[in-house]
Amino acid sequence: MSSSPTDTRTDHNAETNRDQLNTDTMQWLSALIGLIGLYIVASPFIFEATEAAIWNDTLVGTGIFLLGGYNFYRMTKDRLASVGVASLAVLLGLWALVSPFVIEMGSTELATGTAVSGAIVAGLAAYNAYANNKADAPDRARTRA
Repeated sequence: MSSSPTDTRTDHNAETNRDQLNTDTMQWLSALIGLIGLYIVASPFIFEATEAAIWNDTLVGTGIFLLGGYNFYRMTKDRLASVGVASLAVLLGLWALVSPFVIEMGSTELATGTAVSGAIVAGLAAYNAYANNKADAPDRARTRA
């Protein structure tokens, strides 16, 4: 038996679908990154904190919130998330992970929360950058270009 042209088309469609991104999942992943940024902003006001920790967590958390929000917004408009923005969020997440070892935080709870939040942000943003870099543009985004 020989293979029919429809068999080839099915294989081609499977290959095409492999690089398409589930934009709904990635959109909510960006929203989660933004929400963790808000937690980082709020945490020095919840736990005992030094002035340096307040400034650090407020600035880093605000940056993470804005970067996650920007990629969330892009994906609501049927565009891929910005790999550069996600990469910057990775760097801010890594700083949040390391900052309790560099800056006196004021309490163990704040230091632990900041470090764990930073690790989660770095991991999620790195995945976001990787997946969006490897993905094809969504179908609706191609028609607008």
